[in-house]
Amino acid sequence: MWKFTLLLLLLIYGAARYWSNSENPKAPAVPDDQYWGTRESYSEDKTIRPFEIDVKQEVIDDLKMRLSRTQSLRKPLEDIGWIYGVDSEHLQTVLEYWRTKYDWTKRQSLLNKYSQFETSIQGLDIHFYHVKPRIFEDSSIRVLPLLLVHGWPGSIVEFQKIIPLLTIPRHDRDFVFELIIPSLPGYGFSDAAARPGLGSTQMTIVLKNLMSRLGFEKFYAQGGDAGSVITANMGVLYPESVLGIHSNMCQNNAPSAYVWTILGAYIPSLVVSNEHWSKMYPLSYHWSRLFEEFGYLHVQATKPDTVGIALTDSPAGLAAYILEKFSTWTNPEYRFNKDGRLLEKFTIDELLDNVMVYWVTNSITITMRLYAETFSIAHLMFQTEMFPIYTPTACALFPHEITYQSESLLRSRYRNLLQVNHMPRGGHFAAFEEPKLLADDVWSFVTLAEAKRTLEKTSKSTEL
Repeated sequence: MWKFTLLLLLLIYGAARYWSNSENPKAPAVPDDQYWGTRESYSEDKTIRPFEIDVKQEVIDDLKMRLSRTQSLRKPLEDIGWIYGVDSEHLQTVLEYWRTKYDWTKRQSLLNKYSQFETSIQGLDIHFYHVKPRIFEDSSIRVLPLLLVHGWPGSIVEFQKIIPLLTIPRHDRDFVFELIIPSLPGYGFSDAAARPGLGSTQMTIVLKNLMSRLGFEKFYAQGGDAGSVITANMGVLYPESVLGIHSNMCQNNAPSAYVWTILGAYIPSLVVSNEHWSKMYPLSYHWSRLFEEFGYLHVQATKPDTVGIALTDSPAGLAAYILEKFSTWTNPEYRFNKDGRLLEKFTIDELLDNVMVYWVTNSITITMRLYAETFSIAHLMFQTEMFPIYTPTACALFPHEITYQSESLLRSRYRNLLQVNHMPRGGHFAAFEEPKLLADDVWSFVTLAEAKRTLEKTSKSTEL
């Protein structure tokens, strides 16, 4: 038995060395002007138009009527918490609050607090916040553009609390951020593609073109969930444009990363420090947790429209489907509580704001298609998510994120990793849960990145 184990380890180690040292292929050539709209003959409107969320009262009245007609839900099993999904009895209290106490007029006004716009990119009207910093005209503070990208099942709602933390200057910094926060294509108030093929790589191009439309040819980018994939793709496809990438869900999906992960099950010290060993091992525990959580991914990557019909027709179903993630992905321990501890990090109004963005725009089906497009054979052939990234990068590792990869694994993909911080608390929805922690980490990273840029410029000047 020991000979077999030794042979297996040697094979794994050899494979890891091979994939780690193999030549990296050239970044994929993806069309940067692919048309996604509905009209075949189309002259793109390049104007940037003011936008305001304004939902008709009849939509709200219809919602309340549907909520009042929710069927009696089956009782949950005893002492099961949210292990089988949302507790139906607790969901009833959420639905009742939504129907009788939630004030969309007030919440809509809050979402309209910051300037919003839309512009047509590749045939799609893309909605975005554009928030400029609060500085005096004669200030010497530099303004740096920062693209913030959400994921699923999030929206622009996730960033409401972090906006002021990034746009108000700090006394010990000589820069501040100008924020561009788009709704991803098909999400919220942005148009959806009329035909298949708009995966995460193509969305990266849409957002890069948005930044160019706004006059930002160089910018920083931050994202989590799908936003982390898209911002990482920026470093692959547009390394000259992205000044730095900050991610709260860094991922290395190269084959070598998985080989090293398996090898680490036998010799952990090759992969992860003792301090963070339990975040990766034993593999049986962590992979079983992924299996438990990722059922939604398989459905959305294969039959998004089928489940989308059910969620489009039922606000109760939509709330259950989305709120489950805001419990379990915030902290896996919350699934053992009857209320899912939903209000541990969020208010009920904040959670319903996000659900409402999906409901009033009728966008849940479209948003789930991102998984089908990204996991299609055509998209996987690009292998965008396996390319090394040389753009300055920061990885904020929140303790309750769904997956964890060690710093050594991340460095094998992010070749210019300036900052890796293990955060003291928080989970998947970092900007929504822990806006100050995330904002502080962004400020810290950009300080490092800007110092490095200055040093590189000085070195070039000296050489000349």
